[in-house]
Amino acid sequence: MRKWVGHTGVVLALDGLPSGCRDPGCLEKLMPLFSGVKVGLPLLLREGPRLLRRVAEVAQSAGILRIADFKLADIGDVMSSSLEAIRDLGYDIAIAHAFVGVRGALEDLVVRARELGIEVLLVTSMSHEGSREFYDKHFREFLEVARELNVWGVVVPATRLHLVSEARKTMGGSVRILSPGVGVQGARYGTAICHGADYEIVGRSVIKAPDPLEAATRIVEEVERVVRSCRTSSA
Repeated sequence: MRKWVGHTGVVLALDGLPSGCRDPGCLEKLMPLFSGVKVGLPLLLREGPRLLRRVAEVAQSAGILRIADFKLADIGDVMSSSLEAIRDLGYDIAIAHAFVGVRGALEDLVVRARELGIEVLLVTSMSHEGSREFYDKHFREFLEVARELNVWGVVVPATRLHLVSEARKTMGGSVRILSPGVGVQGARYGTAICHGADYEIVGRSVIKAPDPLEAATRIVEEVERVVRSCRTSSA
């Protein structure tokens, strides 16, 4: 799987349908602006599996990443069974929590993922303040878990830029870093990529905008502008 699918480095988080998407072709226009799409439990619970399959079809046609963000966190057998459902919905990347541990959990998940042709993203920190209470205290341990299991990527929030930099230094260049928290949660567009992330994740800034297409275009252009600037200054 390529490190950069498109030129934007931005993944669209669909935890709901864009409020301003009134015509049937809105998703077809919106998703090619991004490097990937991420669907979560709110969309599944509100709209059902049929819509998630449709989103996966549009994303596949656009040639972008298809990420199922159900934050798997259980014993290995349960997570492996969930992976099969994720594959059937049309997604080829699954997000799981790192805190459940390796033995009898993540090791089983990774083995089954490879059998199914699914990549695994491990959450190593979260973008909200509560992550500091427990999750962030074990950040380095979670990175070591990701290295041990040789997963495709890790989730490190844009609201903790020092953690993004540390993850890139620790994990090297082969592991993808996806960073949520830009926009509504306060992180500036482009800054996570400038600190070593491969992709930034945007959601509410697009799906709750009056004009999602306009918002998406503006955000992608801002990310590209910031990234060009920081890469030029560091050259």
